Amino acid sequence: MAQITSLEALRRHIPAPNAVTKMKVLDHLDEQARAFITRSPFLVLSTVGENGAVEVSPKGDEAGFVSVEDDRTILIPDRNGNNLAFGMLNILENPEIGMIFLAPGTGETLRVGGTASIRDDADVCARLSSRGRPAKLFMQIAVKRAYFHCARAILRAGLWQTETWPQPPMKVSFGKIFQKLMKAEDSIVKQIDDDVHAAYRPENL
Repeated sequence: MAQITSLEALRRHIPAPNAVTKMKVLDHLDEQARAFITRSPFLVLSTVGENGAVEVSPKGDEAGFVSVEDDRTILIPDRNGNNLAFGMLNILENPEIGMIFLAPGTGETLRVGGTASIRDDADVCARLSSRGRPAKLFMQIAVKRAYFHCARAILRAGLWQTETWPQPPMKVSFGKIFQKLMKAEDSIVKQIDDDVHAAYRPENL
């Protein structure tokens, strides 16, 4: 097995895209892209810090939680979370970001890249409210490129086909993780898991 280290070697396995395929990469959000974002309840955001640390953060809320201001500007609200803020720390160091938007039941995904800034304008945070609470902060994204990715990956994964989902669903125990790290008594597992599940209640999202 040989490591691929050059463009020439890579292209022996993956041919260069044809001219028509490259045409779909736009420098703005077209009508379909804007409509897709208004239907999307979930995206993943990729950031890179100055030290090269890469983070990929999930962002989700009611469909349309991302505001499309115009064909080159979108706003992403920040909600309650774990406060690690790795993605935002990266943005402070390096504003270049990438995103993938998903819409349930749709195989195609929307890929968007651009430059992010973190803002705290109170009126905009109020406009980006959800469940009666304003956004804590928001990211303003200046779009540099946008294009739809074909459905092959979603179809291969059977992502929206509930009959392919593993049963029972996997349950993650944060209690077990912290119990080992803290070298604590086993009783702490249920306590931590109960606290996490309480945070998942609708009134706490």
